[in-house]
Amino acid sequence: MAATAGTPGTPRVLRAMNDRAALDLLLEYGPLSRTRIGKLTGLSKPTASQLLARLEAAGLVLAGGTTEGRPGPGAQLYGVNPAAAYAAGLDVTPARVLAAVADVTGLTVGRYELPTPGRRPAVPVVQQVTDALDGAVKAAGLARSDVHRLVVGTPGAFDPGTGRLRYASHLPGWHSPALLDELAATLPMPVGYENDVNLAAVAEQRLGAARGHEDFVLLWNQEGLGAALVLGGRLHRGWTGGAGEVGFLPVPGVPLVRKVNRTGSGGFQELAGSQALAGLAREVGVTDVPSGPYPEVAAALVARAARTGDGPHRRLLQTYATRLATGLASLVSVLDPELVVLSGTSLVAGGEALRDLVRDELEELAAARPRLVVGEVTEHPVLRGALESALATTRDEVFDTSR
Repeated sequence: MAATAGTPGTPRVLRAMNDRAALDLLLEYGPLSRTRIGKLTGLSKPTASQLLARLEAAGLVLAGGTTEGRPGPGAQLYGVNPAAAYAAGLDVTPARVLAAVADVTGLTVGRYELPTPGRRPAVPVVQQVTDALDGAVKAAGLARSDVHRLVVGTPGAFDPGTGRLRYASHLPGWHSPALLDELAATLPMPVGYENDVNLAAVAEQRLGAARGHEDFVLLWNQEGLGAALVLGGRLHRGWTGGAGEVGFLPVPGVPLVRKVNRTGSGGFQELAGSQALAGLAREVGVTDVPSGPYPEVAAALVARAARTGDGPHRRLLQTYATRLATGLASLVSVLDPELVVLSGTSLVAGGEALRDLVRDELEELAAARPRLVVGEVTEHPVLRGALESALATTRDEVFDTSR
């Protein structure tokens, strides 16, 4: 039987594989010459020339500029065409929807923040999403139809069986089982949905402290306390999407929390969540506790404790580290990860001082010995993870020249 165009090993498929390899190199290194692409891919000069001509004709690469610093005329440089495709991401919290659009190279070209204060949304969720997306699209000088894919990051997770958002009772308006269908009917592009902490892990795996690691845990503490589990290079979401909701984990040190679905909290959240930091600071003798939203207060207290190192602040940092390690020990004991990334404002603020204290406590509480690091993607990590997730799918589709 004759081979079809999609059969592995056929010239068309091999060309598509070479095309993708070249495009990935251009994304990694930036503009390259034909000779450099040939060396990095192992292709001959004629084959590399044909490849670049094919990608240029497809609108995936652009010729621009020449090499410098060598005798003779410079070689033509080729780069990925930024306008080949665009992807968007949304980071949703109870207080705002933050949207951004990136071109196919990963450069953010438009951003918009839509405030959404109040327990009851005055504006329907579908309109919140479209208003935020349109704001970012407008800032990028694009139209909504230019966006190839959108990924929305929220607390909790959408149950794959019911379509209802779970584990996020504090996010008003997002719990209708018809919401995903309404958004699909309104938006012109495919939409993906992901837990916010999982997206922070995607950002760290692609761009930050977890690069090159196939197995790691990201512990997040900001508005809520959660974890992302990456096993074999893939996010582990669980049967209902609730894997990593460690805020509900029963832990010693606080009364047993029952009916967690009603309270929206659990033992580990009560022990070490950001909302506990102000009270803990007062307990250990810190007198000048600031006021404001609890994630900001927690980050300020932890940052000052890490800098100061005096009696009350030292006790605050040590007690906080012990509380974090108490819950983290359960994850480490079960998963035995290679790496633990500490992320979210309340953990990043403590820097290496907090990291070292958590590590020392964890060595006393768990048999496993993972390496602990502080997250490196500190500017809107959930939004960056949403963009990276949307871009990965977009590139797989747009860069596929076998079709």
